[in-house]
Amino acid sequence: MSAARHAEDVGHRLMAVIEYDGTDYHGFQIQANAPTVQEALERALVKITQEHIQIRASGRTDAGVHAVGQVVDFWTAWERSVEELQRALNAVLPADIAVRQLAPVAQDFHSRYSARSRVYRYDIWNHPIRSPLRRWTCYHIARRLDVERMAEAAQVLVGEHDFRTFGAPMQPNGPTVRAVKRIEAWRERDKVLVEIEANAFLRRMARRVVAALIDVGHGRLTEVDLADALAAADPAELIGSAPAHGLSLVRVEY
Repeated sequence: MSAARHAEDVGHRLMAVIEYDGTDYHGFQIQANAPTVQEALERALVKITQEHIQIRASGRTDAGVHAVGQVVDFWTAWERSVEELQRALNAVLPADIAVRQLAPVAQDFHSRYSARSRVYRYDIWNHPIRSPLRRWTCYHIARRLDVERMAEAAQVLVGEHDFRTFGAPMQPNGPTVRAVKRIEAWRERDKVLVEIEANAFLRRMARRVVAALIDVGHGRLTEVDLADALAAADPAELIGSAPAHGLSLVRVEY
């Protein structure tokens, strides 16, 4: 019996929902010589379990992007309660990362490949005066946005399309077709929020969609312009990407 097979016989797979402030991290996925969320999580797991654990995530987030509902899974031989492991992790993790939920899952669960959709939300502080308390979680736009126009124009992006205009594949020459289930834009007093749900996202796709919708909200683009840019499947059609700090992964659906 192989060591890997033996480990599976004596252990179990756990799924965790992670919240983090991405301000001080170079994204989720481990990188050489740069702090990442994955590195912090794996370091905490090694410290507590004394096992070499590699986690799998529902998706990568770029440098500066936050999460309320990032999902990860990992195999462990931990013999004590899941509640104890969650408490221990939250005790040793940095203050900007927390395990919100931890639970056993089926052996064949995969946080990425089992997911049906991901939901990202973008927060805009739409007020003439910047908000120091929101500087790392909201993109400040002083000029008032026409949110109704943004919400209406966004519907041309709903459905299965080639989103090459709005993002790059994770791997060179990878597929760029994605299925967007919904895009909503609404105002909550001085905040404008844009929420996008899709089966998967290209790199910077959510932020480029938001940047285009901001241009719609300021009258620089129309719904027709957005449809034409999508049909062109050419990144040069739209220039710009909304800053990373306004974006959060809020939920993964299974």
